[in-house]
Amino acid sequence: MVQDSPWGQILDPDTVLVSSVKQHWHTDSNNLEEILFIYKMEDPIQLKDEGNKYFQANDYTNAIQSYTKALQLCKDKKVGAVLYRNRAACHLKQENYVQAASDASRAIDVDAADVKALYRRCQALEKLGKLDQAFKDVQRCATIEPRNKSFLETLRRLGSDIQEKLKIQFSTDCRVQKMFEILLDENADKERKEKAVNNLIVLAREDAGADKIYQNNGVTLLYQLIETKDPEMILAAVRTFSGMCTGHKARATAILHLLGPEKICTIMGTDHEEIALATSNLLQNIYDSLSGEDKRDYGKEGALVLDTTQPLKSILLTLLEMLTSDRISGYGRDQALNLLSKNVPRKNLKDPDHSKTIFTIDHGLKKILKVVGQVPDLPKHLPLSENTQMIACILLNKLYDDLRCDPERENYFKICEEYILGKFDPKDMDKNLHAIQTVSGLLQGPFDVGNKIVGKQGVMEMMVALCGSEREVDQLVAVEALIHASTKMSRASFIITNGVSLLKDIYKKTKDEKIKIRALVGLCKLGSAGGDDYSLRQFAEGSTEKLAKQCRKWLCNPNIDVRTRKWAVEGLAYLTMDADVKDDFVEDELAMRAMFELCKSQDKTILYAVASTLVNCTNSYEKKEIIPELVQLAKFSKQHVPEQHPKDKKDFVEKRVKRLLKAGVTSALACMVKADSTILTDQTKELLARVFLALSENPKDRGFIVAQGGGKALIPLALEGTELGKGKASHALAKIAASSNPETAFPGERIYEVVRPLVSLLNTEKDGLQNYEALLSLTNLSGMSEKLRKKIIKENALADIENYMFEEHDQIRQAATECMCNLTVCKEVQERFMAEGNDRLKLLVLLCGEDDFKVQRAAAGALAMLTAAQKTLCTKVTEVTTQWLEILQRLCLHEKPEVQHRGVVIVFNMINADNELARKLIESEMLEILTVLAKLEDDPHKQEAIDVARSCLGKAMDCGLIKPAS
Repeated sequence: MVQDSPWGQILDPDTVLVSSVKQHWHTDSNNLEEILFIYKMEDPIQLKDEGNKYFQANDYTNAIQSYTKALQLCKDKKVGAVLYRNRAACHLKQENYVQAASDASRAIDVDAADVKALYRRCQALEKLGKLDQAFKDVQRCATIEPRNKSFLETLRRLGSDIQEKLKIQFSTDCRVQKMFEILLDENADKERKEKAVNNLIVLAREDAGADKIYQNNGVTLLYQLIETKDPEMILAAVRTFSGMCTGHKARATAILHLLGPEKICTIMGTDHEEIALATSNLLQNIYDSLSGEDKRDYGKEGALVLDTTQPLKSILLTLLEMLTSDRISGYGRDQALNLLSKNVPRKNLKDPDHSKTIFTIDHGLKKILKVVGQVPDLPKHLPLSENTQMIACILLNKLYDDLRCDPERENYFKICEEYILGKFDPKDMDKNLHAIQTVSGLLQGPFDVGNKIVGKQGVMEMMVALCGSEREVDQLVAVEALIHASTKMSRASFIITNGVSLLKDIYKKTKDEKIKIRALVGLCKLGSAGGDDYSLRQFAEGSTEKLAKQCRKWLCNPNIDVRTRKWAVEGLAYLTMDADVKDDFVEDELAMRAMFELCKSQDKTILYAVASTLVNCTNSYEKKEIIPELVQLAKFSKQHVPEQHPKDKKDFVEKRVKRLLKAGVTSALACMVKADSTILTDQTKELLARVFLALSENPKDRGFIVAQGGGKALIPLALEGTELGKGKASHALAKIAASSNPETAFPGERIYEVVRPLVSLLNTEKDGLQNYEALLSLTNLSGMSEKLRKKIIKENALADIENYMFEEHDQIRQAATECMCNLTVCKEVQERFMAEGNDRLKLLVLLCGEDDFKVQRAAAGALAMLTAAQKTLCTKVTEVTTQWLEILQRLCLHEKPEVQHRGVVIVFNMINADNELARKLIESEMLEILTVLAKLEDDPHKQEAIDVARSCLGKAMDCGLIKPAS
């Protein structure tokens, strides 16, 4: 204020300020607050003080803004240094370490001895991983203030971290050099070499370790290990290369360039199974890295590789060349075929690019046919393993299935036709044999192509002529071709009229067991042409049982070679369509055990036949639904009506399953699942899944299946294969997970792999039983751990579970509600119930009023947990339906103690959540219900509900809603 004094007029400081601001900023405003605001906003000291207040209030964003404005206005370097230093502190709090270091450096530029700025820059640099620079800053701080404990502690810690980092860096380089010295030293002892090998392989699997090996001339040194010709060293070098190539395009390109595809394939072609497999993995890793299967970004290193088309093409051509080279071992040839199967056909038929398939057919189809047509019993043949020809047949089938149009398929057929017919030579029986063997391979692969070639003039005649040959090998090849030619029922009918007498003659006349068993399998196959239709028996009554008995006899004979005994299983795969044969087979425990032992042999081509036999024995094949009205109509119109064998009824099937389990079928199935992915085709996986589902039908057998390793064997079947096969395996998993302890059935991390197959069953296209058992198993899993609940949510199962809560079927609705009850402890689920614009909470409240006890219990449990976790839901309960109070009263009066307890807990949560809500409840009949419950004598059956009712009344008294009785 302005006042008079003897000394003259005393001016108010604000008046002076207003006058000063008006003159400086040329404003006519007389508003004091506005002028003071302009002044403060343009004063760096005022802005600094404002920033300090924001900093103390933990409002770092506004603090930064104030310091930044002050810096724009400040002309004093010392004040500017303080502002930079303060802003650096804000950036540190916000974890913006680059900006913090930059601001601190600006402050240090003004005052090199500013310890606060030095220490803040040290903190920022440490977080950025620049330990050596951070160490220098804190060292200067400690020199300026030698008694500061924070500086000394940071100095000691950073010094220790730098030493550790240098030690690791130094030791990695040294270790790499040391390992190579040991491996290349001929005098080094075996134990040291093994240790060095393992360390090198482990190091190569890590990106940093692979880089160190590469930078330390590792590729050249690894090449030297290969040149030692020592299998152990070659294996070590290949596995190290494999680790270095995994997911890194630049390193994969460099290694491929230095070694060359030819050298890699030569290593793969050695007669050593482990080396062949390891080299196959190396080539696969190189191929994945170059083809873009690895999606990681490698920045500049990735950009060095411009075009990978040529390297990929050279790998394919080299693999195709391997197929017909007589210098390549059977193991190497198997791996070359496996690589072609994995990488040539499209993984998704919707992908329009199938150029690799066309390229392979043009450049390598005849080479694959040559492998398929090899006859191991002839003197001049390519080295083969037991599985080579089967893998080649699978590759032929995959290539044919990958073709997109008829002209492409016609071209495929013409190449095959030209190759086979070109081999026929009346003067050279070996060439004819090779041609028929190739036809046999095509019949096992792309059957349509093989079938068309069998119909060509001269092919069937050549088969018949070879059957009549005196040479054993001719008869073997011809009989096998006849067997494969009779796959389809229409073809079987043709051969029944033309070839049965021929096979019978061979079977009766030959003394060679190998030919006899093959002729028998041919007869078995023809005898089963009617499938499981009892009315379509091809042979006389009892003939199939006699054939099966002979097959079992050969199967149990250990003196017969594995390849021949395999044909006995092939015979049983056809004959077990007859229910009498199935019963006889499961009664013969020795025959079953012999078959299971064959599964564990190196010859994995038997897997499909074993799986087919087991599917027949368990009746788990697809059955057409018989509609009585249609049967009557068929009889009236004199059409054929399929008949079920009396021994194919449910009680007979259950007895057969029991006998199979007792003989050890589960462990055999688990062993089959572990087979190489190329041999274990999707069709075989589907058959195995069918068997597992049939075995797990009876809940009493599921514990035995788990104990034999069936639980973990089902997981890969549920994740890979045909859609039908995955569905069957998932259903079997659901049965096991619903009735067993999941931690026992799927130990360790496997339990998390089970979730996805189970969620896949929550689909309207699946039948009700699959839905129900999937929900039961998910309920079981969701009650175990938070991690499993999060996994279920991550697999997008919530929406499906909610849908099934609306289901009309009582059991499905009950299972879905129970599952949701377990999931309500998750925050994500609670948020879904809190969200506006949905009826989730309303449904849950209405389900609490259902007559079904189990549905009521689950819904009330879910509501109790939700209202305990989220108070806002307590109020929302009263808004979703007008029946809420009546439903709560019913719950609190329920005759079942567990439902009653849940109801009283909901009431307690609502009283505890909101006073107005509590008043509504206490003013209703709920007070009387709670009073009656609270006055009950202690009862172990109802004690939980009684205790909560007393807590409700206590809370109501605390809120002043009721008064204690006098």
